[in-house]
Order: sequence, then structure tokens, then C-alpha cells
Amino acid sequence: MIEFEVRTAQPQDWEVIADFNSRLAAETEGKTLQPEVISAGVRTLLGDSRHGCYFVASFAESVVGQMMYTREWSDWRNGEIWWLQSVYVLPEYRHRGVFRALYQHLENLAKSSQDVIGLRLYVETHNTRAQQAYQKLGFRDASYTVMEQIFRNDV
Repeated sequence: MIEFEVRTAQPQDWEVIADFNSRLAAETEGKTLQPEVISAGVRTLLGDSRHGCYFVASFAESVVGQMMYTREWSDWRNGEIWWLQSVYVLPEYRHRGVFRALYQHLENLAKSSQDVIGLRLYVETHNTRAQQAYQKLGFRDASYTVMEQIFRNDV
């Protein structure tokens, strides 16, 4: 198995992350992201850890995958839940352990934090491949339906 370096994304990673997010939106939801909006969004998160954190996986000094988490406070459980988002691996590196390396890195950080009580994610209902991958890691259907009302920058 190939060894991938997983690290916290740095501000200079914004272009590759914005590109991966655009690819993710097109591939999974058939959506085209506005370059100026996704670029600003990525740079904002990279500059302010209160919003969350990106991690990147690299091989031979090239970024080949990414994962982000954002925070949710659970008053019911008196702790933070980290939401996995923006998971993307270049097609030629899929099924080679990139996602697992990213996830294990995040899971270890979450479990070592006193404040984090769990991990959550949402996945497109038709994306059965992703659902199977998440189930293999121990995720289960939480019996919630995600609903939204977006006011700006709707894609």
C-alpha cells in the first residue's frame, strides 16, 4: 500500500482545494460552483479555524485528496460534533487508501479532543459507493433528513 502524507492544509493550498471542491460538486451533484465564491470560501476557512479545518493528503509532493470538517455544538450531548465535508480524492488515487488515511487522521484528532463527542456527515442519497465506504468506517444512518434554505450563492 502507498503511504500518503496527511497534513493540515495551509493558506497556499487554497487553489487546489477550490479546484477539488469544484470537481466534487460537478461529479457528485452535477453543479458548477462559481470560482470567485468557492475561492473566497476556501480562503476564509483556511484563515479562520473557528469555521473548521481542511486536511490534505499528498503523494510525491502533490495533493491527491482532501477532507474538511466543520463544527456543530450539541447541547443535548454537551460537546462538539465534527461534520465531514468536501471529501475528494483524485480519480487515479481512489481505492488506494487516500480517504482512509485522511479519515484516520481526523478520527484520531477527534478522539483525542476533550470537546469532540462524535463525527457526522451527509451523503447524496444516490451515492451508494460513498455510503458503503462510510459504513465500512462505522458510520450508520442517523435517521435524519437534511433540509436547507439557502439565501445567497445558491448552486
